[in-house]
Amino acid sequence: MLKILSLAQNLFSGPIPKMLGSLKHLEVLHIPDNNLITGSATDHEWSFLSSLTNCRNLKSIGVSGNPLSGILSTYIGNLSKSLQYFYAFNCELQGIIPMEIGNLSNMLVLELGSNKLSGFIPTSIGGLRNLQGLSISSNKLGGPISESLCDLERLYYLNLWLNKLHGSIPSCLGNITSLGYLYLDSNKLSSAIPSTLWNLKDILEIDLSSNHLHNSHAIDVGNLRSLLKLNLSRNLLTGDILSSFGGLQTLVSLDLSNNILHGHIPESFDGLISLEFLDLCNNNLSGAIPKSLEKLLHLKYFNVSFNRLEGEIPDKGCFSNFSSISFMKNYALCGPPKLLVPPCKNDIHKNSQMIILHAFRYGLPTIGIVVVLIVLTIMYRRCQRRNTTLTTKDGLLSLKTPRRISHVELSRATNGFDESNMLGSGSFGYVYKGRLSDGMEVAIKVFNLQTEGAFRSFDIECDAMRNIVHRNIVKVISCCSSVDFKALVLDYMSNGNLEKWLHSENCFIDIIQRVDIMIDVAVAIEHLHNGHPTPIIHCDIKPSNILLDEDMVARVVDFGVAKLLGEGEVMKQTMTLATIGYMAPEFGSAGIVSIKSDVYSYGIVLIETFTKKKPTDNVFVEEETIRHWMESSLPKGAIEIADVDLLRREDEYFVVKANCISSIMELALNCSAELPEERKDMKDVVVELKKIKQRLLNNIQHF
Repeated sequence: MLKILSLAQNLFSGPIPKMLGSLKHLEVLHIPDNNLITGSATDHEWSFLSSLTNCRNLKSIGVSGNPLSGILSTYIGNLSKSLQYFYAFNCELQGIIPMEIGNLSNMLVLELGSNKLSGFIPTSIGGLRNLQGLSISSNKLGGPISESLCDLERLYYLNLWLNKLHGSIPSCLGNITSLGYLYLDSNKLSSAIPSTLWNLKDILEIDLSSNHLHNSHAIDVGNLRSLLKLNLSRNLLTGDILSSFGGLQTLVSLDLSNNILHGHIPESFDGLISLEFLDLCNNNLSGAIPKSLEKLLHLKYFNVSFNRLEGEIPDKGCFSNFSSISFMKNYALCGPPKLLVPPCKNDIHKNSQMIILHAFRYGLPTIGIVVVLIVLTIMYRRCQRRNTTLTTKDGLLSLKTPRRISHVELSRATNGFDESNMLGSGSFGYVYKGRLSDGMEVAIKVFNLQTEGAFRSFDIECDAMRNIVHRNIVKVISCCSSVDFKALVLDYMSNGNLEKWLHSENCFIDIIQRVDIMIDVAVAIEHLHNGHPTPIIHCDIKPSNILLDEDMVARVVDFGVAKLLGEGEVMKQTMTLATIGYMAPEFGSAGIVSIKSDVYSYGIVLIETFTKKKPTDNVFVEEETIRHWMESSLPKGAIEIADVDLLRREDEYFVVKANCISSIMELALNCSAELPEERKDMKDVVVELKKIKQRLLNNIQHF
């Protein structure tokens, strides 16, 4: 009388036998991490579940980590009412979650994560009144978060991260007082964060990051006395950080980065006595870093870069362990040379007094004192430059060694660089799609070494591989180089480039997708300009160099003509020309490039993205460029300039969308001003675009 069958982590293969249904006393079936399949090649449903309906005492099923594929059969609703645990993690499941799943009224844990499920979260899940753990993470589920989840009064663990859920977070989730873990990150949620969530006084972890969430009021987390982790990064949060955060004595990790928060870092943060991780980067925070934070004995990671902070960087306690990366690109921070910031005025004054005192003590005349001061200043600056250089080199050496891939493997991956695998061509060669021996899909850029400048372009892009790591910049996996063959191996972007989506008849992206893409591109350029000790100028920002991954996240690619500014340089002169129509005037006429050249190109791409007009269209001649056309047409209204597929008078949200497009075109004009000094900085562009997007989403919500 077999009750438990556990065959986990073996090498079993073939179909799951339907004869399991004859084990009528079976209570536990655990066969995870094998190589089992559902049945024959034509059997697309999990038909083995039908045989298990005979096992009326079945309490637990575990099939995770098998390449079962297929769709979840409706038979699941006929399984034993005593079933409490169903584990089907990473099984290549497709299709929808059947409504019949709601019949399993005694279910305690339902795990369907890391599959390819689509459709909506079925409302019938609300019938699983005893459910304590629900994970449907890392799938392709769309639609809103079903309010039926709020009926799960005993729910302790809810994980919906990395799907395509949109709309609002149901405020009734705040009524599930048993909730301990809530993961809604990496979706497309766009509401205000419901204040009811801050009433879950026993919750341990909340992650709402990488959405489009905003806040109608300042976030007050003062009631969350048990909270261990809070991640609200990569959203559209505004306003001040309340001092009530300082009361979270159990908090270990706090991430508020990549929002639009302003005001000061609260002094009360010194009350976060358990904190190990604090990230506030990429906001608009101002004022000083509170010295009271030196009391945080357990703090291991700290990042306030890309804000508007000023004053002296604390140097005691945990701060002695932080590098320049924690503080880069702020308004006026000062401190020791190792942090790559200017010395504080108090230190300079103190040092000067000491020098002068010694000079008088040893009887140096006034001119001698002046000479000593000048010499010391020169020595200090040289030392500072040396520290900067060393820090940069150390950073490069610490990066992971790139994977080595041979010419032979690349040839196999592309079927001998067969034309059927060609994705496109550029000025320096061809790009192929390939599949490496481990199954990874890649894009392979093969350089035509007969082309002038190809060798230099290859070297520049290999350098980019070592220096640039960012979510919105295409990752270079490896360089392959020999005497007669040079290629780059890059992450493969399944949705092609922005040019395809703008100018192909069978492609369309809506207004929110276009705003998201242009925010991604702005963030990438801003990182190039400000994320390194020496700014990087891309020099060729255009739609074909903006690639889109499977989630339509934009990544900038092609650094073949990029330029690195040396210390103290704000511009360079080059003989290399980029793409006609996107080049800044000073680039095309005199070969002068600066970070403002990229801003100009970005402005032109911004215009093209929302009008679907190319700067090289025949209607534009030297007298009237695309920018001049926009400048003269914008006062007539957005309907005169916008892509006809994007804005129609009969649209439900016509006024809202028209206002959004007009605001973006005004920003585009500010980016593409004739004079470099009149163009915006990319950091301000990112902030402005996020604000425009927030207004768009707010207005759609309230329309």
